[in-house]
Amino acid sequence: MLVWIIHHKALLLWLVLSAGGGIWLNHNLRPGGDQTVFLPGVTTDGHHQIETQCHVCHTAEKKENIFTSSGVPNSACIACHGEQLEAASDSHPARKFKNPENAVFLQHINALDCITCHREHNEKITHGMGVTIPGDYCAHCHEGIEENLPSHADLPFQSCATAGCHNYHDNVALAPSFLLKHVGEPDVLPGGKLPDTAALARWLEEGFEQQRPLVAAAADAPDAALAETKYTHDWAHSAHAQAGINCSDCHGGGSSPGSGWIDRPDHRSCSQCHSTEVGDFLAGKHGMRLVHPGLEPMSPALARREMKPGAAHRSLSCSSCHDPHRADRQFAAHAACSSCHDDAHTRSYETSKHYQLWLAEVEGRGEPGSGVSCATCHLPRERRAGDEVVVNHDQSANLRPNDKMLSSVCLNCHGMQFSMDALSDSDLVRENFSRRPSLRHPGLRWAEEAAVERGDKRVIEILKSSGASGGDAVEEHSYPPKTDN
Repeated sequence: MLVWIIHHKALLLWLVLSAGGGIWLNHNLRPGGDQTVFLPGVTTDGHHQIETQCHVCHTAEKKENIFTSSGVPNSACIACHGEQLEAASDSHPARKFKNPENAVFLQHINALDCITCHREHNEKITHGMGVTIPGDYCAHCHEGIEENLPSHADLPFQSCATAGCHNYHDNVALAPSFLLKHVGEPDVLPGGKLPDTAALARWLEEGFEQQRPLVAAAADAPDAALAETKYTHDWAHSAHAQAGINCSDCHGGGSSPGSGWIDRPDHRSCSQCHSTEVGDFLAGKHGMRLVHPGLEPMSPALARREMKPGAAHRSLSCSSCHDPHRADRQFAAHAACSSCHDDAHTRSYETSKHYQLWLAEVEGRGEPGSGVSCATCHLPRERRAGDEVVVNHDQSANLRPNDKMLSSVCLNCHGMQFSMDALSDSDLVRENFSRRPSLRHPGLRWAEEAAVERGDKRVIEILKSSGASGGDAVEEHSYPPKTDN
């Protein structure tokens, strides 16, 4: 009898716990529930903001083991990263290994699948750039590299990427042909400054049906909104009013009651005129959550970097940095960043030479484009189709890896060698470039030596005129591999 009672009590307890667990899981499956309980492990820094949107990676495309990392098809990765890979002229696209001549390399690493090297939810084996295979993976296919490049003979196998020289997908910034274009450059280029975007001038000349500038009396907002005279005043003195953009152009619907007026327009309103900038913003960590209807906008509380406690629950959107009624680019270039970020790199900025240059430009003591703000490096000005200069609002773009800053940022003002040295010095990056680099990146020297050996007359003449021979004119410092590429 006692055994029967114990058995049935255990059964009843199991049923109660099972039912309770089922109710709890069902609750978390619904919008607003804590769906992180379904994650099999810690998500990488690149994906943690969308970690509850499982369907983004685990698509309906047929694949084995759909509920594991091996169930993620390449198409899911390409959907988000395809444009970046194309822009970088991907060094190892899958089509390279479909060539019968290269098929032999697949016996070491299945380079046809993204998830071979990038497996999610595996924190213990995840390295920089979300790589989840041992760091010596390059040696599997390039084991005889020292025969063609003697400079590489004594380098450790795991240093190819960590030393800041090679990146599996993107070698544009450090390709020898690119490096040799910048042989003999001084540390600071004379007259170096940022390219001018001239966006407003172009807009007034070609865009928005040649509308004329507007004044405060022309504002077409509802009476309740017009009562906030500060907004009207700021708007009337903004670039928006100068370009003929009225209240309803952003808030929508017109000013009549019930006509669809939106008190707080979001990025979709901005994209009507700034589609390029909004597209870039949605591709970066600041805006990527806005692409997914089930997610709230990014907030500092969700970040994995040091943030100021008071900023924890701020919602990130276009207007977080750009007051739509004032469009203060100076605020967006620095104060908007430092109002949330609180890491060593951010705190060190105001002790740097870059900040002094930017302050001089803001105060009218420096030439336009000569200052260096947070936005200068993290929202770089880039030349795109038609030689148009736009501000890339994907603040993550040139951090994957940071060598991308060479062409889009550093080389506007600095020589190649100095720029490579600075980006390779992890301590210097943390100190926000408040001093000169203490390390010497050997990449340019190696490229020079190879060019001299094959008789490149242009490189030889440049080195002779500077008193160097294959880079021997400068002191070579010890160069330990980077660990945070």
